[in-house]
Amino acid sequence: MAENNYTEDNIRSLDWKEHIRLRPGMYIGKLGDGASADDGIYILLKEVIDNSIDEFVMGNGKKIEIKVKDGLVSVRDYGRGIPLGKVVDVVSKINTGGKYDSKAFKKSVGLNGVGTKATNALSSHFMVYSVRDGELKRASFSRGELVEESEVEKTTEANGTYVEFSPDESIFKKFVYKTPYIDKMLWNYCYLNRGLTIHFNGERYNSKDGLKDLLEQNQDGDPLYPIIHLEGEDIEVAFTHGKTYGEDYYSFVNGQHTTQGGTHQSAFREAVAKVIRDFYNKNYEASDIRQSIVAACAVKVVEPVFESQTKTKLGSQEIEPGGKSMRAFINDFLKEKLDNYLHRNPDVAEIIERKIKQSEKERKELSGIRKLARDRAKKSSLHNKKLRDCRVHLTDMKDDRREETTLFITEGDSASGSITKSRNVNTQAVFSLRGKPLNSYGLTKKVVYENEEFNLIQAALDIEDEMDNLRYSKIVIATDADVDGMHIRMLLLTFFLQFFPDLVKRNHVYVLQTPLFRVRNKKKTFYCYSEDERRAAIEEIGKNAEITRFKGLGEISPDEFKNFIGEDIRLEPVLLTKSSSIDDILSFYMGKNTPDRQEFIINNLKVEKDLEEELAKEQEEKNLDKAS
Repeated sequence: MAENNYTEDNIRSLDWKEHIRLRPGMYIGKLGDGASADDGIYILLKEVIDNSIDEFVMGNGKKIEIKVKDGLVSVRDYGRGIPLGKVVDVVSKINTGGKYDSKAFKKSVGLNGVGTKATNALSSHFMVYSVRDGELKRASFSRGELVEESEVEKTTEANGTYVEFSPDESIFKKFVYKTPYIDKMLWNYCYLNRGLTIHFNGERYNSKDGLKDLLEQNQDGDPLYPIIHLEGEDIEVAFTHGKTYGEDYYSFVNGQHTTQGGTHQSAFREAVAKVIRDFYNKNYEASDIRQSIVAACAVKVVEPVFESQTKTKLGSQEIEPGGKSMRAFINDFLKEKLDNYLHRNPDVAEIIERKIKQSEKERKELSGIRKLARDRAKKSSLHNKKLRDCRVHLTDMKDDRREETTLFITEGDSASGSITKSRNVNTQAVFSLRGKPLNSYGLTKKVVYENEEFNLIQAALDIEDEMDNLRYSKIVIATDADVDGMHIRMLLLTFFLQFFPDLVKRNHVYVLQTPLFRVRNKKKTFYCYSEDERRAAIEEIGKNAEITRFKGLGEISPDEFKNFIGEDIRLEPVLLTKSSSIDDILSFYMGKNTPDRQEFIINNLKVEKDLEEELAKEQEEKNLDKAS
């Protein structure tokens, strides 16, 4: 029997920075490389900006300047500045901050005194200085350790706080800040804080009409009626109906974008359905009322309770401790404001009811087809084994690890076989397509149930009735890096954008990047994702390099595939910018064969052709060298 040496020496106390670095997920959620909007590098930025936003909310400083370049981030606000004697403590002592005084920060974003300490501890370089009334205090850190602390010095700079940091590459491996994610974050700050101006890498962000601006800038196509914009004490909502399927929500608490919703979003959804039912005095189905709704809801809560440190889902049941319930607060607000609006705008009320009846008619027409499709999906998935599920959904790990799950959608037995053999069976699932999917552009949702492939994908994702049931956090399209693979990719994206646009809008859809080349000799092997990487690998290895061009996923062995879907996985997120209209995108790529699209295809085919010609030329030169 092994000797038990459990003594006082086994007991260890970690200081604040050691604990954050050892368990970063407790403070900033997942780490990631910047491919996902909720990756840790964006949380590091958000924690710093949140402090500047709180200053603005308290009436101090209307401008924030942000720069991100080559992994170095800087944030400068023009608030009151950190009290000079506490500059070091505020960024390096846990449970230290100005937000415990509820009078000063009654409805603050951050209340636990962690924020910038996490950014400090997880950055290889962190520097802060504060300016107050002509005096400046500066401190520099590395991975949470104080490197240098200056004496108070005189300055002509305006009051405020400056923070700069570089995320630690030993924790955030090969990270890249993606501008669209930062862009969305900064716009949300401005929508929720009218009068605030943010300057980011030369661009200016400012909102005049709050959540109304948010919907106008993010609406896909023209709404069915003008945006309904309602405001009250501690609450602001805006909504309309569009022409796409599903429900699209933007919810916020104390300026924090709650991407996973929470009690306030659920209360809003219930209240909209109830008030509209009462207005028409008809018992319409809630799903028919909310079909194609695009809405934003922002509330201010005293001492909000979130379900995680990253504050993406609100758990508070009350608007303030001991106060009115969230459901009652939002319902009472809409019962008065929305009911009044509909009475004053009968033309809008008529359009809404017409939309509800249209949704009701379509739902009833689909009901029979949906039942047959469900039965067919159960039988097909069992017999064809198109879905190789992960253990998270087959065991009691579901609730704990759902955010880690990934579904790879691939085509062909060899490709799906390689991924299936090399995947992490706990969190990674594989769905195998049979041939090219149908081009669903311009078709109705009936096709989702009548087409076996689409029906099975929908069933695998479990998104028929409610997007919140989504079984996988990431949906990864894994197709060959050739023209056929590109076509399959576009057909799948057309399906998602046409019928389930929220999957893309909520940043669930990705494209798997796999290497185009393997460059190796007896000592070294490089997997190259681009021409530049290939040339660099050849230069390092020398003339004896063996170059393999991967034309399809099936050519990559399962042992090699482990390198590409493990810790070093490269995912390219499918992003929609404010200028992207889903209908415009789909009509360009999947509609009639226009001259513009022909030119796009020809140019991309030329790239593939040029690549093949260049490789052939290099091989010929190598053969000549050997012969000589």
